Amino acid sequence: MRLMAVHAHPDDESSKGAATTARYVAAGTSVMVVSCTGGERGDILNEKLKDDPHILRDIAQVRRDEMKAAQEVLGCEHTWLGFVDSGLPEGDPLPPLPDGCFGLEDIDVTTEALVRVIRAWRPHVMTTYDEKGGYPHPDHIMCHTVSMAAFEAAGDPARYPHAGEPWQPLKIYYNGGWSKDRLEAIHDAMLAEGLESPYAEWLANWKPRRSGRPTTTIACGEFFETRDRALMAHATQVDPDGFWFQVPLEIQTRVWGVEEFEAALSYVEIADGEDDLFAGLGTPAEADALATRTDLELVHDGRVTDAPEPEEAEQESGRAHGDSSDTHTDEDDDADSDSEKADAR
Repeated sequence: MRLMAVHAHPDDESSKGAATTARYVAAGTSVMVVSCTGGERGDILNEKLKDDPHILRDIAQVRRDEMKAAQEVLGCEHTWLGFVDSGLPEGDPLPPLPDGCFGLEDIDVTTEALVRVIRAWRPHVMTTYDEKGGYPHPDHIMCHTVSMAAFEAAGDPARYPHAGEPWQPLKIYYNGGWSKDRLEAIHDAMLAEGLESPYAEWLANWKPRRSGRPTTTIACGEFFETRDRALMAHATQVDPDGFWFQVPLEIQTRVWGVEEFEAALSYVEIADGEDDLFAGLGTPAEADALATRTDLELVHDGRVTDAPEPEEAEQESGRAHGDSSDTHTDEDDDADSDSEKADAR
């Protein structure tokens, strides 16, 4: 079976769904990570490396080298989609995005690029970000848009006919993230052990922007150590002594030893309590046969099309805090907080 995880920047693959990637690789599944951009405009978030002359001189190559190291830790395949990082705009009002960046690319150009990769590699299942991008970075939002467009176009022989033979991935999921339930469970467990919780301020300032709707839970706690090693391979983005590594792995595994996903579109039924991204696809040969049919009909559509939830009206105009779909922002927070730096790229 083949799983394709589409991400905005190098390091996203290690902070979102990495333990799931490692679990499937260990089981013999092929996993392809697609990085839409090179992360060229990402800040150096590790204070210990901010003055490193090599990094300052060639951050683009450094991000590529870090991605290669993380790929080797995870054991997955990897490709670059080839677009340029948009950066994270800050200010009030927000400045315009830079010319030529991923966030401003024509949707036909970006979709065709991903369709080519899908048709060449032929994944049965894809993962990406939710319609909010997980958090409101322009590249994350564009990653969602492009992933969904390519998922729908890849199996249509009339769409991009020069981009390879049609191949229809059978499911696409949104990565789950740091839900409030997850934070509170780990926070409480830390306090019960007499330890200081790194999540106290985050929870105190909680402002959810989207309520996740998990459909699928992957037990992968035994691969949290692999996840952390992959994330630490992105040395410019994380401090190994910092915020994200302050909770002992034993507590993480015992309290919340899973990663969650949200089925967005599927050509097979999504069963209640699903615990495998490939559930319902049959054997690899049967999944291959489905993916080459041209008469498939969607049987699950989990996309959010209704009005925003009340809390979603609190739109952020500055930095992003935390990670993935259930995060918070507060302009009064310390601008140097580790939770803010984790995804501010």
